Amino acid sequence: MSTSGTTVPATGRSTVRSGVAATARGGWWGFLGSTVNAVFGYVLVTLVTRGLGAYGAGAVFTGVAAFTILCNACKLGADTGLVRFVPGDLAITGGRKVGALLRSAVVPGALASTTAAALLFLSPRTATALLPSLAPGDAVTLVRLFAVFLPLATVTLILLGATQGHGTVIPYVGVEQIGKPVLRVLIAVPVLLLAPGVLSLAAAWLVPSLAGFLFAWIALRRCRRRSTEPVCVRETAVREIAATRRGFWAFAAPRAISSVFDISAVWLGVVLLSSLATSEEAGIYTAVARVVIAATLLQLAIRLAVAPEISRLLALGDLAQAAHLHRVSTRWIVLFSWPLLALLTSFPGTVLSLFGPEFEQGASALVLLCIASAVNVGVGNAQTVLLMAGKSTWHLAVTGVAFAVQLTVGFLAIPRLGVLGAALSWGAATVVENVVAAVLVRRHPGFVFIDGGYLLATAVALCLTVPLVVTGRLLAGDTAVGIAAAITMGLCAFGIGLWRFRTALGVHELVGVLRERTP
Repeated sequence: MSTSGTTVPATGRSTVRSGVAATARGGWWGFLGSTVNAVFGYVLVTLVTRGLGAYGAGAVFTGVAAFTILCNACKLGADTGLVRFVPGDLAITGGRKVGALLRSAVVPGALASTTAAALLFLSPRTATALLPSLAPGDAVTLVRLFAVFLPLATVTLILLGATQGHGTVIPYVGVEQIGKPVLRVLIAVPVLLLAPGVLSLAAAWLVPSLAGFLFAWIALRRCRRRSTEPVCVRETAVREIAATRRGFWAFAAPRAISSVFDISAVWLGVVLLSSLATSEEAGIYTAVARVVIAATLLQLAIRLAVAPEISRLLALGDLAQAAHLHRVSTRWIVLFSWPLLALLTSFPGTVLSLFGPEFEQGASALVLLCIASAVNVGVGNAQTVLLMAGKSTWHLAVTGVAFAVQLTVGFLAIPRLGVLGAALSWGAATVVENVVAAVLVRRHPGFVFIDGGYLLATAVALCLTVPLVVTGRLLAGDTAVGIAAAITMGLCAFGIGLWRFRTALGVHELVGVLRERTP
């Protein structure tokens, strides 16, 4: 089954198949959600940028950036902690300590986010410093509007982390990747027609958070009814729960900091451009970042599904099966992500022109970030493996170094290069973070992702498609005709390679799971 030369024990093959099937099934849901998220996120950015221009869009998305960073800071790493601890507890004890884990996760997150929201209300100078281009009154109102929804959004992310720990990605996909993006567009359209403005569109972005919280809470209740067994032997449980809480926060505390670094990597460029350059450049960079994130959507989809499976396998001591799952999932990510990144690198101007002619200025930034993203997807979900193995301190060190690189390069490059400088800082941090994470993952026996299947995926993803994509660019230029020709020729070659090597690439497992009944 493995093409790496590492033999999977016969007694563990059913576990491997189960883990691969669960990852494939969750990956399909994640891919669907990521696709919807990318499409509707793209539509929303287009609506906002065309309705307000790059200047107004920059103000809105600067607020979104600060809000997103604060949400990820205030959840204190508890969502990842639940993904790490809940699967192991369900596998070993039947879920006796899940309730205590939830209380340990939700209460501190709710208190932290409420405190942060109160501070935003009482500090108007923060708003004017963050949004210097807006009138002071509008800046304060905008920041306070985001503060109202901060506790709700933070607790929602923690609850969704618990549902992932129960082995399902559907609630997360339904809330964060489908529900909120779709509702935001549906609300933004009439707002643009009736009352376009920075504050009204920011409200359109925030209001779906309420529905997301309600759905996440209901979904978690249903997961617990299906999975959790009643607690027995009260005295023993109390001691076990106390130890579990200490272990939980020993893991979650470093993750609380690294999660801020993670999300800041996406939004830091927007904030720095708004402060050091102009809101117009912040709006352009937001569009570029949206395209890059969409190009790596499969990696996110696989990450959502593979994290609880690797955590469960490691909790059971099945190191070989966990390593095999990492290799197979990395193969899938490389196979489907690299051709798309090659396409975006060849036609950056055409892609960005969909946001408006002024956004074509970000073409060079998009090329640079696509190259950095190729390194990101090339190592698979190495950072997820570190976290699910309990190495949150290692992950903190990795993300801390990457954040320092991004911040340093950003302060030096953004005043001179603008959008390109922001892309340079994020790209450098991405390469550093993923290369170091891949090296650290190799310290675990068997976690070597480059094998025969990986090399074959690379050949199919690049050697069969890139020449045809480049040919389309050379013949028709960075135009709509050129990208259409490149997609047509590339898909034909890619499809043939996919069919010819479907077994060695593990594609038959990814597709075959759709024919199985979900257990």
